[in-house]
Amino acid sequence: MSNSTPPLNPQISSLPVYVPGRPLDEVAREYGLAVEQVIKLASNENPLGPSPKAVAAMQQVIQSLHLYPDGSAFHLKKHLGATLDVDPRQIILGNGSNEIIEFVGHAYLAPGVDVVVSQHCFAVYPIVTALFGANLITVPARGFAADIPAMIRAITPRTRVLFLANPNNPTGTLSSHGEIAQLLSEVPPHVLIVMDEAYVEFLEDPANCLALVREGNQPNLLIMRTFSKIFGLAGLRLGYGLASPEIIAALERIRQPFNINSIAQAGAIAALGDTDHMARTRANNRLGLDYLQNALAQLKL
Repeated sequence: MSNSTPPLNPQISSLPVYVPGRPLDEVAREYGLAVEQVIKLASNENPLGPSPKAVAAMQQVIQSLHLYPDGSAFHLKKHLGATLDVDPRQIILGNGSNEIIEFVGHAYLAPGVDVVVSQHCFAVYPIVTALFGANLITVPARGFAADIPAMIRAITPRTRVLFLANPNNPTGTLSSHGEIAQLLSEVPPHVLIVMDEAYVEFLEDPANCLALVREGNQPNLLIMRTFSKIFGLAGLRLGYGLASPEIIAALERIRQPFNINSIAQAGAIAALGDTDHMARTRANNRLGLDYLQNALAQLKL
């Protein structure tokens, strides 16, 4: 009898591993501190916590956890569509935005396919590219920001996906309206533009990419957003994608049934209606941003 294990797919051996920020209690334990003394900045978690309305809604669902969730998340898509003024058929839900990225991998990536990203991009883009055996083209950043013209020039006939986070994680840089307009107009139609807008709600003047999806004017655009940041629901793992009904229908074929649990669906619906919590989060973030910039300037950094 052999002691060897079955051979893995070849790309697994070189696959990078995403290392998330460690839980607060683990850090506190390592340094002999109380959990209350530790502030974790690595994961961009909402310091105000979750929406109180979301917490109340989630508590009501607990008594019915013996039942399967709504597999199509009908009510959540309906509320999200009404909030964003998009057809529910233009929405797909994922176990965090990471699952949306994996949907893209299943649908578009394979050996021999090129993926274009910027240097300092979100770590999951290269991981999913490698997972599906595709070729990663990393375009050097310009001042820690995405060099949009260079990313467009990096596209080849084999390119199928271009990932761009705006604002970018982890550098916090923001592409201008003009750069986004150039990207959307010059990327050829055979390339899916995946616009990661996890932090879009914090912007005072965001590029209105959603209007292009809403009106059907950019059929090669997929926008990703999340409930983890401004809504303070990172622990629920709930993200969503916005695209043409044709793209969404293709991704729905890949999605596992019941990927969004009952608690997440109830919490997200309630959070969408808690505009006060969103406003307080946005205001608190602005105060923190001003404080950080002023303190760094005083330190001459």
